[in-house]
Amino acid sequence: MRKWRRRIRGAIGMGLTWAAAWFGAGLILLLVALAFGNPPEVPFPLFFGLLGFLAGVTFSGVLGIAEGRLRFDQMSLPRFAGWGAVGGLLLSGVLALATGVGAGFLELGPVFALAGAGCAAGSLTLARKAEARESLDGGTDVAEASLTESRELLGG
Repeated sequence: MRKWRRRIRGAIGMGLTWAAAWFGAGLILLLVALAFGNPPEVPFPLFFGLLGFLAGVTFSGVLGIAEGRLRFDQMSLPRFAGWGAVGGLLLSGVLALATGVGAGFLELGPVFALAGAGCAAGSLTLARKAEARESLDGGTDVAEASLTESRELLGG
């Protein structure tokens, strides 16, 4: 049960992270549309944020099924981005089926695949940076260690 809670929490966190990125893309699109004097009927940032959340959760599910036993530091960036693209394609297919517009998959599929690959690569990069920072901050301070511990920490 604890494992499932952790996975669900991770999927929600991934969805929120991707929602923030897609919200930013929607905000840029909104500003471009307003700059050309063409106000949109749909609030792009909110709509893109929702799609980003769904894409992040979908990617998290795909990643859990495909690479469930691996840690982030064991995955390559291209493979991680590939799973992001698969998640984006899967989400665009589900949306095309749900709306009844099968041709929409041909338009949304490549866009969602590229966005998913980019967000996945960014997510892995952020996770690795956070992990590296945590390992630097969480180590034993050499000044506070005893002489034998200091020798071990310094490698000899």
